Amino acid sequence: MIRLTRLNKTTFVLNSDLIECFESTPDTVITLTNSKKYVVCESIDEVVEKVMQFKAGILKYANES
Repeated sequence: MIRLTRLNKTTFVLNSDLIECFESTPDTVITLTNSKKYVVCESIDEVVEKVMQFKAGILKYANES
């Protein structure tokens, strides 16, 4: 799960496993596998970094167990 910011500055948590693609239009638009779209303040690079950090945290936790 990653924390993101909508354009109205409210935050929400997104299941990153459901992300199908990102677009910059110039706002960042995230399309999920169910075709739902979210427009967020973060850049594509920031979203990618958040997803990578989340997945790395899962692997780290799994290796510690």
